[in-house]
Amino acid sequence: MPPATPVREARAVSRETAGPVSRLFLPLIALCTAVTVANVYLAASLLPLIAEDFGSTASGVAWIASVAQLGYALGLLFFAPLGDSFSRRRMVGVLSLVTGAALFVGAVSGGTHVLAAAVLVASAVTVVPQLLVPLVAERAPAHHRARHVAAVVAGLFLGIVAARVLGGVLGQAFGWRAVFAGAAVLTALTGVVTSFVLPVERRRREGPLFAGLAAMPGLVRRSPGLWRACVRQAGMYGAWSAIWTSLALLLTNSSYGLSTATAGLFGLFGLTASAVAPLAGGLVDRFGAAKVVAVSYLLAAVSVLLFWLGGHAMAALCAAAVLVHAALVASQVANQTQVLTTTTAPATANTAYVVSAFAGGALASAAAGPAYGHGGWGAVCAVAGAWLLLCWTATAVRRRASAGAVPQV
Repeated sequence: MPPATPVREARAVSRETAGPVSRLFLPLIALCTAVTVANVYLAASLLPLIAEDFGSTASGVAWIASVAQLGYALGLLFFAPLGDSFSRRRMVGVLSLVTGAALFVGAVSGGTHVLAAAVLVASAVTVVPQLLVPLVAERAPAHHRARHVAAVVAGLFLGIVAARVLGGVLGQAFGWRAVFAGAAVLTALTGVVTSFVLPVERRRREGPLFAGLAAMPGLVRRSPGLWRACVRQAGMYGAWSAIWTSLALLLTNSSYGLSTATAGLFGLFGLTASAVAPLAGGLVDRFGAAKVVAVSYLLAAVSVLLFWLGGHAMAALCAAAVLVHAALVASQVANQTQVLTTTTAPATANTAYVVSAFAGGALASAAAGPAYGHGGWGAVCAVAGAWLLLCWTATAVRRRASAGAVPQV
């Protein structure tokens, strides 16, 4: 009999603990994912109010939003891989409580540096969704695995939209400190309740504490399917980020002349992702991840063309916003499902995947700013299209090379 792996042990425990409470498993995980991921984007939606409170300008405190992104990246690298070695039930409870405490410190902070430190900690330990996605994939029946992953992905995008849209609205009504305090309570409560629904896992750590982080590069090299999913989602997320981070500049300039608040309502198009995720999950279960990713890239390419036309046509801009979110979430469900079934270290593989997508988004959005300054909206669309083409071509070329290689015996 082969030695037990963390994945096999988790599935065995899942069968033992299945009961009436298991009906709450998927809904609670989706809710916990939405609540938790919103914390990464909370500060960005409240920057004008934070600036006013501390007697600064929005541009003077904008770096706090960057600190949140940095914290999340660090958390992905150091905490998410621990899901292969430690009980995720305990980790979800502890990390949620720490996140809540950090957000509360931010709510009562007296200066930007204390607030930034609190945001950094809160964002670093808010990696709970990336612990829950592999767990959902392990427990799901094989023929419904993508549908279950899609439910968590829907919660992920719903949380991002809620932070960007509701964060500003609630902050305007009650103040940014009240929003931080409310998020602290909601995160801690949701995380603790969710942890009680998760299966009991008996895992023994082998090797150094951060062995998963050290093993990540080798894991990607040895797993062509994982590498392909990482690069393709980096391309998809990069194209989306390039356009979405520059969209407010287009909407508020002379072409449209919208206010910042009105332009922010375009974030509601992110709800498309939550609606498309269940459909994408069913398509992946039926037709396979590769076909869904290919169609997603085609939809993204069409959306880039529509965004370019949307430089002077609002109807094209709205259609593109719907299409690009549909492409992004379908690709996310398909690629992430493939990642979680590619190796026997799902948490480490998932971390590599999310970090790759995050890096792709950061690089493309960094290129989009100068592109807009030099060539306007058309240059931003060119960056997005080139990013899609580059990442798809890179994976297609490597796949053909691997298929033509002579196996070593």
